[in-house]
Amino acid sequence: MDVFGKMMLALFIPAILVLLFTRITYNRYVALILAIALIAASVYAGYTSPPIIFVIDAFSLTVGFWLASKMNK
Repeated sequence: MDVFGKMMLALFIPAILVLLFTRITYNRYVALILAIALIAASVYAGYTSPPIIFVIDAFSLTVGFWLASKMNK
């Protein structure tokens, strides 16, 4: 997969994971921790090669957490 494809996935997948885990656990903090654990596992496995992917992942997690807080209200 090329770098652009990885960047697009990093932009959407973490936010979707936070939203999905929020619906499953009914707790946005637990959902955020689970999503961070999955991303940390992918980093450890070596699936995120350019360092800009970390920044995009963090941004996407923040957006997903914000959306989850709006969803719970």
